[in-house]
Amino acid sequence: MSTVHAYAAMEANGTLQPFEYELGPIGPEEVDIAVESCGICHSDLSMLEDVWAMTQFPLVPGHEVIGKVKAVGDQVSHLTVGDQVGLGWHSGYCMTCDQCLGGHHNLCLRAETTIVGRHGGFSDTVRAHSASVAKLPGDLTPKTAGPLLCGGMAVFNPLVQFNISPTDHVGVLGIGGLGHMALKFARAWGCHVTAFTSGGLKEQEAIGLGAHDTINSRDPSAIKAAMGRFDLLLSTVNVKLDWNSYMATLKPRGRLHMPGAVTEPLDLNVMPMMFGQWSFSSSPVGSPATIRKMLEFAARHNVSPVTEHYPMDKVNDAMEHLRAGKARYRIVLDRN
Repeated sequence: MSTVHAYAAMEANGTLQPFEYELGPIGPEEVDIAVESCGICHSDLSMLEDVWAMTQFPLVPGHEVIGKVKAVGDQVSHLTVGDQVGLGWHSGYCMTCDQCLGGHHNLCLRAETTIVGRHGGFSDTVRAHSASVAKLPGDLTPKTAGPLLCGGMAVFNPLVQFNISPTDHVGVLGIGGLGHMALKFARAWGCHVTAFTSGGLKEQEAIGLGAHDTINSRDPSAIKAAMGRFDLLLSTVNVKLDWNSYMATLKPRGRLHMPGAVTEPLDLNVMPMMFGQWSFSSSPVGSPATIRKMLEFAARHNVSPVTEHYPMDKVNDAMEHLRAGKARYRIVLDRN
């Protein structure tokens, strides 16, 4: 038995406060991670506010974990004590269903999530199934790598999943925590990248993050002028937009994909989609193999999130900074 020191909320919208719990004996396929830092994803805030009605309290948020392996089960062969690793949204999979056996672990119906029904990374230790723990490439900076494990994975996965070509045109809606990483990944992938922004200084920021050009998202005529332009649109927003206007910017056989979690129903006109053979889709992060590929790609192409850092004992200040929409662009909690 070992004692974990964490920060937990006892109720929806509650203050995160010191919390301790005991870890039992480690399982044969499990890994314990000594947390060094943990990114704050907007999903952590949604879970804290119980927006999705699936939060269990006490809640220890945090699913963009970076740390070193401190213990491994006796059947773990690909990780050893001292390895620098990362852990994202999923902490385990059944490993026997058709999705897992087909390499689509992120679609496993019995997958365990790091902060749903278990305690996450706002702590000094996290336990997870070894298949969900990824070893970091040596030339990836651990201090800023945390947000890659969820936010980065959410926008990288579509590039792999839909066989996006380096000659494709990609548009990104919402240049925030996810969107700024989408610009960086799509640019490094070789695509022509367009950022939909609200204008002003955000246009300059988007160009600096990797966009080749921008479209003012508050100007309907500018959106209309982009008709038939994009092979892929990545929407990273969590609010309702005029989706039909954005669908019209797709090329024939183009796709609007939503890594952003919009909870309101979507109003889509099917006839234009039919004649353009447009697709609309979404996806949950990625498989362990794709996570490893993403980390290797990020290291090779120097794709790094733009981060702000808080000590972990200032977690409530950090959460309020995110709630106020002031994060630029991802917040990381550091334990040291």
